[in-house]
Amino acid sequence: MTVQKFIGAIDQGTTSTRFVIFDLEGKIVTFHQMEFDQHYPHPGWVEHDPYDILASVDTCIEHAVRKLAQLGHDASSIVGVGITNQRETTVAWDSETGNPLCPAIVWSDGRTSHTVHELATKSEKGTDALRSICGLPLTTYFSAVKLRWMVDHVPEVKRAYEEDRLQFGTVDSWLIYNLTGGKKDGGVLVTDVTNASRTMLMDLETLEWSDKAKSFFGFERLKLPKIVPSSSIYGKLFKGSLAGVPIAGCLGDQQSALVGQKCFHAGDAKNTYGTGCFMLFNTGDTPVFSKNGLLTTVAYQFGEDKPSYALEGSIAVAGSSIQWLRDNLCMINQSHEIGDLAEKVEDTAGVYFVTAFSGLFAPYWRDDARGTICGITQFTKREHIARATLESVCYQSRAILEAMNKDASRPLRSLKVDGGVSNSDLCMQIQADLLNIDVDRPQMRETTALGAAIAAGLALKIWDSIDDLANVNVEGRTVFKSQISDEKREKMYHGWTEAVNRSFGWTKVVETDDEESLA
Repeated sequence: MTVQKFIGAIDQGTTSTRFVIFDLEGKIVTFHQMEFDQHYPHPGWVEHDPYDILASVDTCIEHAVRKLAQLGHDASSIVGVGITNQRETTVAWDSETGNPLCPAIVWSDGRTSHTVHELATKSEKGTDALRSICGLPLTTYFSAVKLRWMVDHVPEVKRAYEEDRLQFGTVDSWLIYNLTGGKKDGGVLVTDVTNASRTMLMDLETLEWSDKAKSFFGFERLKLPKIVPSSSIYGKLFKGSLAGVPIAGCLGDQQSALVGQKCFHAGDAKNTYGTGCFMLFNTGDTPVFSKNGLLTTVAYQFGEDKPSYALEGSIAVAGSSIQWLRDNLCMINQSHEIGDLAEKVEDTAGVYFVTAFSGLFAPYWRDDARGTICGITQFTKREHIARATLESVCYQSRAILEAMNKDASRPLRSLKVDGGVSNSDLCMQIQADLLNIDVDRPQMRETTALGAAIAAGLALKIWDSIDDLANVNVEGRTVFKSQISDEKREKMYHGWTEAVNRSFGWTKVVETDDEESLA
């Protein structure tokens, strides 16, 4: 009897973790997901406990394997595991003990605005000081800036650096290190090229740590993980139901979604609507440096092949704005209710919601912006706010698309979409209306996890090349097309640009005591 083979994917996100088990056609066999605690100690701050992240992964693996057994399959049918993770989130731990030195600073955390401004004064290029090396501007977003803040403001981290004990890693490094044994049992210290490309410390051309970048941040003595391809056998799970199973793929979550959507050719693009919103455009085997506020990043590297690169536009707040309506305003009980509420009105009645909770990312790059709701009247109801929340994500995606069209040699004609917010037909229709291009949504939308599974499968020769992926996740695609006039589209977008302008500068007007004391 032939034993069916499966591939597991650890999808460690910003607010939840899941372990998804796929068959070889990219269909989900079973999965387990759990949320974990978010910590907001001050306005604009977002932290995670690194041990919470690790525990959530262990729990999801065990529960998913138990569910697989209930379907009649043994854990041994899982031949490999891939990892995809929230990017930029920064973990600092003691290389001698393996223990975290402080909470992880999450990618969306905005505490480092003063650090950014101080660093920018070190170069006549300002925030573009390292863009020619790493493809990224100096902003609160990226890992090296967060680590600089840790060294400057957390005594334990500073002391560890001075004593050559400071181990830096993004979430992928923290997970692989601990899942393969940790300090006690010889855990593997690696990071893949996609995660390394989000630190500001890797040279995009050489795919190695840049001495110039390390020196710029004052990290000459920093312990860094080894940079490895996105598809390679890194080590084996040390314990649990999958002990001995190889970890063979690793990608930052947005690059993983690009792979899961099979955007393997220059000109292919995808948009993932998760906690944030991220549009990636494959530029082929040569990095393209944006002149319009986009990021240059590594898309993936399979084995010893040449890397592929991408242009990226990042939106800090997408699905998290829906959670804010749910948790802070108690406007809905469940996140999925946002679509039903928004559909009760035909438009927002002139309301615009700029969800700049901790500044605006691409293409604006304004860390002084704050959340702003414009156009409220006595007529405004919660339904209008709900619809404006969905529209906010779509407007910001249009701003990114316009920047991509300026940087790319040809305009995008269609956009592949995934992520939790893409489950809303209304939101995807609004997106098609505002972009005036086809919005292509697969039936199986766990493409971030699928990308990690694909990377692992390629390393393990489950598939010999990307050409063997033709039958993976091809069923039940839905294509949304624009249903509004050009005149209406431009009128709506003009209102958005006016609302965005009104969100700028709020941190200069209303600076909290916390921000002043921690500057």
